[in-house]
Amino acid sequence: MPELLKNKYNEESIRELASRIQAVYHPFQADDFVRSVMDGTWESLELKARMRQIAVNLGNYLPADYGQALGVLDQVAAGYPEGFNDFTLMCFPDFVEVYGQDERHWDLSMAALERHTVFSSSEFAVRPFIISHEARMMEQMSAWARHANEHIRRLASEGCRPRLPWGQALPRFQKDPSPVLAILEQLKADPSLYVRKSVANNLNDISKNHPELVARIARDWYGRDERTDWIVKHGCRTLLKKGNREVMDLFGFADPGSVKVYGFALGAASVAIGQELAFSFTVETEAAAKVRLEYGVDYQKANGRRNRKIFQISELSLKERTKKAYTKIHSFADVSTRKHYPGVHSVTLIVNGTERGALDFEVLAPL
Repeated sequence: MPELLKNKYNEESIRELASRIQAVYHPFQADDFVRSVMDGTWESLELKARMRQIAVNLGNYLPADYGQALGVLDQVAAGYPEGFNDFTLMCFPDFVEVYGQDERHWDLSMAALERHTVFSSSEFAVRPFIISHEARMMEQMSAWARHANEHIRRLASEGCRPRLPWGQALPRFQKDPSPVLAILEQLKADPSLYVRKSVANNLNDISKNHPELVARIARDWYGRDERTDWIVKHGCRTLLKKGNREVMDLFGFADPGSVKVYGFALGAASVAIGQELAFSFTVETEAAAKVRLEYGVDYQKANGRRNRKIFQISELSLKERTKKAYTKIHSFADVSTRKHYPGVHSVTLIVNGTERGALDFEVLAPL
């Protein structure tokens, strides 16, 4: 199982951070700082809470003057390479969020968020500034969208995502994404893949509340620039999973009725948690067609309800009178993002956004 992100913050990484701070600011009480951070509540804290505990304690042990404290953090950050991204330095933007929201600190805070995003990311820290000062902050984001540094341009998009994972919600942008779209318009053909991924993820966020709007944007943007085309395709992934017909047509996926499906079958009637289940099927076309193959698993949850997760199998172009057989193996091992429960589940085959058959099977307790 992959390491939990919260474990990036541990006694070793915090002690190293304290040592680096003390090297540039000698009065820093490194041992006391580590003890304060690693208090009795530490093990129960999740990622953002650990980040916040570090940031609050930085305020307790750095100079009381906000500008001087930022100067110390700047010297520490300079010892890390640009793009350093193991979450260690994300407590620096969080420090700005905690201590720098006062109006008198605005210019210092904006400059610090810009500097520190290059070494980690300020995507979480900008969000309370957006909530409190939307117009002013979105002007700043627009300026960052024109910056020469890709990390700062990415912040312009990532920081205003309506549904940023682990980030504070931006309900106004979920309701009306117009200010966000103005930023994405500037970045829709960005030369950096790092930035384009953020733009696509932002667009995908917006599609969850405004599918028709994103379908229209996709139609307007698509076909003009290969970098923009990549953004549009990746940004429409939720709409594709939901079988949005307008988006399916945009990307050339054939009428699902033109693709025949037969032989859909399970390899077994049951599977134990921790094991794998196979299923197979065959697709056939009379005429040339572009085909998107997916399957949905309806997982039974602890409360007895079902929740569907869509998985992509393949996207391919089939010539006329082509037949292609598939066997897919799906794991029922628990992972950090999914816990399995015994009960009746089902797998549904999806071709170009349309369900083409469903099969039930039993998930059993671990052997």
